[in-house]
Amino acid sequence: MLLTLASDQARSNVPAFLLSPVGQFWHVSDLHLDPTYHITPDHTKVCSSSKGVNASNPGPFGDFLCDSPYQLILSAFAFMKDSKEQVSFMIWTGDSPPHVPVKELSTKLVISIIGNLSSTIRNFFPDLQVFPALGNHDYWPQDQLPVTTSEVYNAVADFWKPWLSDEAINTFRKGGFYTQLFESSNSYQPLRIISLNTNLYYSPNKVTVNITDPANQFAWLEGILETSSQKNEKVYIIGHVPVGYLPYARNTTAIREYYNERLVKIFRRYSSVIAGQFFGHTHRDSIMVLLDEEEKPVNSLFVAPAVTPVKDVWQMESNNPGVRLYQYDLFDYSLLDLWQFYLDLRDANKKNESNWKLEYILTKTYGIEDLKPESLYEMAKQLSMPHSTLFEQYYSNYIVSYDKTILCEDGCKTCQICAIQYLDYSSYGDCINQEATWR
Repeated sequence: MLLTLASDQARSNVPAFLLSPVGQFWHVSDLHLDPTYHITPDHTKVCSSSKGVNASNPGPFGDFLCDSPYQLILSAFAFMKDSKEQVSFMIWTGDSPPHVPVKELSTKLVISIIGNLSSTIRNFFPDLQVFPALGNHDYWPQDQLPVTTSEVYNAVADFWKPWLSDEAINTFRKGGFYTQLFESSNSYQPLRIISLNTNLYYSPNKVTVNITDPANQFAWLEGILETSSQKNEKVYIIGHVPVGYLPYARNTTAIREYYNERLVKIFRRYSSVIAGQFFGHTHRDSIMVLLDEEEKPVNSLFVAPAVTPVKDVWQMESNNPGVRLYQYDLFDYSLLDLWQFYLDLRDANKKNESNWKLEYILTKTYGIEDLKPESLYEMAKQLSMPHSTLFEQYYSNYIVSYDKTILCEDGCKTCQICAIQYLDYSSYGDCINQEATWR
């Protein structure tokens, strides 16, 4: 093993003890704590997040029509801690408050919920480096994150001081984003984390309508990536609302189209610097492969499923709660694998105990070598084959094993396949228009 590694010119100058090949980190997203959750005979009163609708089958760990009870969130972190996995850091991609009508929350409540969950994480993992990002619900009123300093940005900056440098905190106070180097004793080079405030680009954000570069985040991002490129740093991009197209809605980007095109352009230009991108927001488990103008795969992107199991009453599917572990190459931070864990919510409620389990290991399930863009592109090609049983597995993982009987065919599959491979307007449009040819 060491001989093959050392044959690489760059690696040959690295002391052998640095060549232990694999590092790991956790990714959690969309905790959505509902402090009102409680078991009561009147199912319309179990949780505010059901908005007066009957909870379906409420138990100690939650319900598919409610956001997370605190007990569910505690069980997730207890599982992660008890797993004894050796991790270098954790990324936490936002959304702490529940999905409730605007009048049921306030700036004060939103701040206190983010504070509560920040300290919960710190209590479970007192010595762990955490890199958080803000979500669209981490504000009041929701989605309306501003382009200048605010009460929420300031309060959250204070909560996150134990994890972030003074420079990162100062940037965060101004616009809800930051960058920070992660230096590890067993890595050859430091890793740069860029935590974006993609909520500034989110369609429902009225504050940023007609602003070309909200909070100057694009200019800032290009500056950081340019410097990283000159210093030969590797970068992980984290954020809440993902770039690209939503896998469940035809012709719909998660952020405004103009901002999406701009981000895709930036990510293409600096794809050799960016070793991975990580998002949340959709509550589902999906991948994307960024292709360059020649349709060559240049970046791997991952959307992690939520801890909250909530769905709207009209939705057919939801997700079981999930948390995930990534494995990366300690030399160049390229992504090697992903272990997705989940809680079977119905089973946990029935047995009154939380038994978090491994749902899948990505390379094993899809028969690929690693999580590099070329491998994910191979996987995408497999999924897009007509009658692909692998795609059925992908869809089951997409909803975190919520219900094996739900199928995704025809138009549903088209949306999924096109969203995986095409992140910009013109290539996505071409994919949608030729759906009849590969279905």
